[in-house]
Amino acid sequence: MSTLIIVGTQWGDEGKGKVVDLLTSRADVVVRFQGGNNAGHTLRVAGEQVIVHLIPSGILYPDTLNVIGNGVVIDPSVLMEEKIGLRSRGYFLNDEQLLISDRAHVIMPYHKLIDVGREELLGSAKIGTTGRGIGPAYEDKAARIGIRMGDLLRPEVLRNRIAVALEEKNFLLEHRFKKRPLDADTIFNEYAAFGEKLGPHICDVTHVLQGKIAEGRRVLFEGAQGTLLDIDHGTYPFVTSSNVVAGNVCAGTGISPRKLEQIWGVVKAYSTRVGSGGFPSELKNDLGERIRERGAEYGATTGRPRRCGWLDMVVVNHSVQLNGLTGIVLTKMDVLTGISPIKFAVAYELDGKVIDRVPADINDLERAVPVYRELPGWTEPIGECRSFDELPRNARHYVETIENLTGVPATIVSVGPGREQSIVRKPPF
Repeated sequence: MSTLIIVGTQWGDEGKGKVVDLLTSRADVVVRFQGGNNAGHTLRVAGEQVIVHLIPSGILYPDTLNVIGNGVVIDPSVLMEEKIGLRSRGYFLNDEQLLISDRAHVIMPYHKLIDVGREELLGSAKIGTTGRGIGPAYEDKAARIGIRMGDLLRPEVLRNRIAVALEEKNFLLEHRFKKRPLDADTIFNEYAAFGEKLGPHICDVTHVLQGKIAEGRRVLFEGAQGTLLDIDHGTYPFVTSSNVVAGNVCAGTGISPRKLEQIWGVVKAYSTRVGSGGFPSELKNDLGERIRERGAEYGATTGRPRRCGWLDMVVVNHSVQLNGLTGIVLTKMDVLTGISPIKFAVAYELDGKVIDRVPADINDLERAVPVYRELPGWTEPIGECRSFDELPRNARHYVETIENLTGVPATIVSVGPGREQSIVRKPPF
């Protein structure tokens, strides 16, 4: 048995795509366990950039099995676009490379309209959703009126579920959001066609995964977003609509916690977040802009500029505890080259008290003032370093400080965007 979970430790965009892409060369199976197409993984292969939103990162390897678990919500139109786009670039040439859970819920046209409509009504108080329909799809899942991927293969079941859903959704669209009602037959025809095209991929993936693990296959689980966007443990309400933490691998794939071994958290060497919400270590100055430009901090899905700031160890340690990390993957170290001193938050000051935890109330987080420590930076380029000892002394000290503050070893240190620009200090499997 050999299983590894990769999670983000901040507000997403930590570089999980590159990390998973690197590790998939050593994995037999790559599994996506939550979220939807509101997140993108940016991969770079031989100087070429590939962005995936739903299909697991292992799709670039022809011998790797890729699985979308039941915890994911799927927009079939996006999935088909990804499949076509990958094939046009010479990837995903074999349908057997991808399996999709028949229990995964489907994002419907009304979900996207409701998502956008709510943001319009909220105005300046909006959450910052991407408008992809992720939240409304999870709502229907919890309300037990959702449509699942397996339903796309059963025309009469699909037709009835659409009709039932539209009784409520059209009322909301017309009277709450002032939008035109949707036609049941039009939606049915479109989604029944998706069922025909995606049918070869849809199956009971839990059964398949259990078998692969029993065979001793190397299985890599990848999530979207980051721990601070978890619906329960993140900076609510400015969070995503699913559980991002490692524990959700069990619910999102059907794999027992007894079968899960290593849990690695991806930590960006500084902090970023997209959209609204508290961000104590944010840099609202030229340095923040410099980090954004050097790190290409723009959303892979939306293109929105990310807010940038110093590394926040309160946030990282929050993630260490919630996920039970056994390793840290430190990314984008190269972006900090030439910046000195380098600061990082080790605590917050709130109402005259120093705290070392992330407060549950977003208003408290927005009022929290970071308590910083400083380390000297480095000026030497690090993109060509291929071992830890080749890094400049101050860069090594930065990594070692993070290890000491978290109690977790840095298993990989990334020194650039390319696959080869990764110092692997511990084998993943």
